[in-house]
Amino acid sequence: MASAMAEIAQPSTKAPPKRKQNFNTLHSRPLPLETFPLPTFIPSNPISLLHLAYAVVSQYFSPPSSHTKRVEAYYSAATRSVHVVDHTAIRFLWECGFFGKGALSRSEPEWLERERRRRGLLDAAPSQTSAEVTRKRREERRDVKRERARLEREALEAQLREEGKLPVVEVEANVEEEEEESKEVEEKVVGLLNSDESPEELAETTTGMKVEDRPNSTLFENSKQGIRSTTSTEDPVTTELINQEHLQLTPSETFFLAYGLGVLDVIEPTSNIRLSSSELLALFRRTSVFPPLSDIAPFRPDDAFVLNYVVYHHFRSLGWVVRPGIKFSVDYLLYNRGPVFSHAEFAVLILPSYSHEYWSATPDRKTEVSKKEKKPWWWIHCANRVQSQVRKSLVLVYVEIPPPLSELDGASEDIGALLRSYSVREFVLKRWSANRNRD
Repeated sequence: MASAMAEIAQPSTKAPPKRKQNFNTLHSRPLPLETFPLPTFIPSNPISLLHLAYAVVSQYFSPPSSHTKRVEAYYSAATRSVHVVDHTAIRFLWECGFFGKGALSRSEPEWLERERRRRGLLDAAPSQTSAEVTRKRREERRDVKRERARLEREALEAQLREEGKLPVVEVEANVEEEEEESKEVEEKVVGLLNSDESPEELAETTTGMKVEDRPNSTLFENSKQGIRSTTSTEDPVTTELINQEHLQLTPSETFFLAYGLGVLDVIEPTSNIRLSSSELLALFRRTSVFPPLSDIAPFRPDDAFVLNYVVYHHFRSLGWVVRPGIKFSVDYLLYNRGPVFSHAEFAVLILPSYSHEYWSATPDRKTEVSKKEKKPWWWIHCANRVQSQVRKSLVLVYVEIPPPLSELDGASEDIGALLRSYSVREFVLKRWSANRNRD
């Protein structure tokens, strides 16, 4: 009884559980805007009616601003994208809508945290980053595959030996000898690098030549010093680590933040002038294709950037989180809430549709349109098969192409009228298999 009481009295040696990030609180806002919803009206409580009336009147006479924070970004002609360098603005855009991509990360801008953990500056991190979790999961999966392949190979060899089809060869001794030799060579190299001998003595010991006879002695000395600095057992000097990562925005994301929401200011780095929405539209039209268009190129209704932005704006307005889908051979990926909550449910392919009567008025237009609308069957088959392998539904988004700007009554001067002239139709395409889709 006494021993049991003593065991109960002893403090627990288990490490406290790691605190995980609360993504519901961190990503509570779907867009980088402040919203002010009205209070709930309860019919059984007359005080709630007064509260509702007070909120309506106060917001009518002094409406609050939803744009509490504006972000500055810079256009990069080298990458044909827009860069956000302010680290506070980077976290703001990522946490409020998952906009952009970290230049030194897979998706979320988390280079600084990974680098601090790699250098040992984070002793007790709350949780691992998504890139570290993915890398660990891939390493475990690779180890499992290697072990499974080794067991299958050993079982096959044993079966062949029993059947007399494979001679018995003693290879274990040779493998052990090779491992011992490699360990001895490694210990010898590390001992030489950690020794206090001069570079001349090390060169003469390892190569058998004097320093004047050995080429690139300066390079050998520099490499020795670099390896010493990395293998030193002394306490590292705690220095402030500078965040070298920036957020990279696609043209569609940039135009949505600048024109659709009005929270982004794009600055041209050479002239340091803020670009307007019309200037951004002209810039992205020219640079979103390869080779880039000239400044005097006329606007075409089936412009690549306009089609991509129309689809991006359409799904963002419906509440979807839209991310680039080049990894899965599609234009966009649609997330219900965001990448940190779940995988993408739908993959989007953009297809132009020329159903307007203008495109069938003359035989030349019909011929030109038929060439653009035709797609090879193997192209859609390959895209659909890729999405079925990753458990995503392929969505074919047809964008109705309007007539040229001369037929739209001044839509060239109004971006809103230009975008309203396009319409979007969605069709979900699923892969049918005779063996899997039986009733």
